Amino acid sequence: MLFLHGSGPGATGMSNWSAVLGDLSDDYYCLAPDVLGFGDSTHPNPPPQGLAAFTTARVDSLIALLDVLGLERVTPVGNSMGGIWSLELARRVPDRLDKIVLMGSGGAPIPAGPSIPALAGFYEKPSTEAMTALLEAFVYDPSLFGSELRQVAERRMAHVSRPDVARSHVATFAGLNASDPWSLTPDDVAAITHDVLIVHGREDRFVTFDSALWFFEHLANARLYGIGKCGHWTQIEQHQRFVTAVREFLAGQL
Repeated sequence: MLFLHGSGPGATGMSNWSAVLGDLSDDYYCLAPDVLGFGDSTHPNPPPQGLAAFTTARVDSLIALLDVLGLERVTPVGNSMGGIWSLELARRVPDRLDKIVLMGSGGAPIPAGPSIPALAGFYEKPSTEAMTALLEAFVYDPSLFGSELRQVAERRMAHVSRPDVARSHVATFAGLNASDPWSLTPDDVAAITHDVLIVHGREDRFVTFDSALWFFEHLANARLYGIGKCGHWTQIEQHQRFVTAVREFLAGQL
């Protein structure tokens, strides 16, 4: 299983997926890399400008990763922007993928959610307070987390403040039009014939539930699992439901 994180400031493989790796790694070989331009991976200098160009570079690097590790087939589990990379892998190297799990996936021709501008423009005024507000927007009910989101924000700031991390983030979102973001076309998506599990929080403020409905309509072999009272972090907010759904999907029971 290839776990692909999202694009929030400071996002890494472990920051997105540590909550579920322990549940799945006993039965599956799990990879959760820092994708190109994130975390401790390489940060190109100068970086590709804009979502389309950086997506191409990132998918190139993921294909190279599979080659280096000798992995013939994987099931990507893509969160948010990681869903875009998963779908691009399916288009470019379909024989290298088994199934696909999309969680709060971007890439549909749907206006971005109301919290995307704060994420994309984080480095205009970066601060612990701004990071805390961003993390609170990821979840349906921040009060359930007490002071945990503030603590996570404080821990992330040292990483977020790195010049290479900031440079890659700003380049990724260069020229973003939140009302008409870069997306896959209906023909792009219709050509994907893999079994796909779409998991999406109904109250997602970053990638709205309309995106999940669009993917469900256009992906030939899709299952849609919508979860109410849930935001963008299904794997954390609805941890057990997410893990159970993924297990049943991989076992052919969903």
